[in-house]
Amino acid sequence: MIIKLAWRNLWRNRLRTGIMLSAMVFGLVGVVILMGFLSGMYANMIENAIAWQTSHLQVQRTGYIDNPDINDTLIAPQALLQHLNQQAEVAASSGRYLAEGMVASARATRGVRINGVDADSEAAVTPIASHILQGQWLDAQGRHPVVVSSKTAQRLKLTLGSKVVLTFTDAQGEVSGAAFRVRGLYRTPSSAFDDNNLFVRIDDLQALAGGQGIHQIAIRLADKDYRNIAALQALRDTLQQHTNPDNRIRDWQQIQPLLASILAQSGTSNAIILAIYVIAMGFGIVNIMLMSVFERTREFGVLMAVGMQKHKVFALIIAESSLLGLCGGVIGIVVSMGVIALLSYTGIALGNLAEGLNAFGVDTLLYPQVTPAEYRFIFLTVVIASILAALYPARHILKQRPVDAMAEKH
Repeated sequence: MIIKLAWRNLWRNRLRTGIMLSAMVFGLVGVVILMGFLSGMYANMIENAIAWQTSHLQVQRTGYIDNPDINDTLIAPQALLQHLNQQAEVAASSGRYLAEGMVASARATRGVRINGVDADSEAAVTPIASHILQGQWLDAQGRHPVVVSSKTAQRLKLTLGSKVVLTFTDAQGEVSGAAFRVRGLYRTPSSAFDDNNLFVRIDDLQALAGGQGIHQIAIRLADKDYRNIAALQALRDTLQQHTNPDNRIRDWQQIQPLLASILAQSGTSNAIILAIYVIAMGFGIVNIMLMSVFERTREFGVLMAVGMQKHKVFALIIAESSLLGLCGGVIGIVVSMGVIALLSYTGIALGNLAEGLNAFGVDTLLYPQVTPAEYRFIFLTVVIASILAALYPARHILKQRPVDAMAEKH
């Protein structure tokens, strides 16, 4: 009976209730889109960093992490690589020989990290082979091919087939270098990565450096969900037991703590956005319920005078506010799910912000993400806020005596 009466009371003033519901739905859709946009941006940033820079796991010698020295190669890397190939959780791994050096053209010179890689293994770990804009990825053909970013090519005035000179300090501490031919131009979502990296064949770099072995093993897992931190850390610890203690295995959070902090605070930022909306919505519901209570003060006085218990009057007002929150929450969530589904298909194009987004390693086409758990949390928050917003109006009417309430004129 209370629910039925509350529903009828709610629609006694259809215009007022409709306006409040429209405001709730419009605000809720905006909040969900904003939360989905931020979550999608954070996810894109982390996924791109894992795909291009950190992989899920990296193996390096402990001394090399603190002070990159070309002689600090991994101890017994082949045994670890063979073990990785036998792990179902590991999708691919790639050994890299690294050198910090300079790339020079006839026009300019830049400092870069020279990545000596096996072409097939690197293509399996990173998406670089599928992001070649011009030319092609490394292969066994030709003498000293190099793949550089389109950004580096623009700054050094390079085209396909251009000659560049790579110089670096070799394993004997001497300056070594050789001429390379540009085989391909690539581009990634991160302008910083493009600025600082080029790729050559590992055999070519080892021959020039006079060294052997590898400095780094990049590991890509079959499970692409970066949020599955517990499984990632468990695998990291397990693999650490199968390599020399001087080799250190780190996950992407340890390699780039900034990304870990972004993941940790993403929930907080969404909660703040939701809290702002809920507070604004709460004030609106308080205003609506106060107006409704003031208009029906004499009615409530009559109900209490004929024997209706105060707790039932209280329950009636709470039920009206709860139904308002339920209607607004359900409609808002349904509309939000439709909008998010559409944007998840089409994406949100941010081409005008390409330069700024690339500085953070974010694509210019973002896909918002909202999980079912977040939808449930948003809905519950709206309903609870609606109930709390009715407490003050309900308390206001219960403080009055029936005879005083019946004497009220509004």
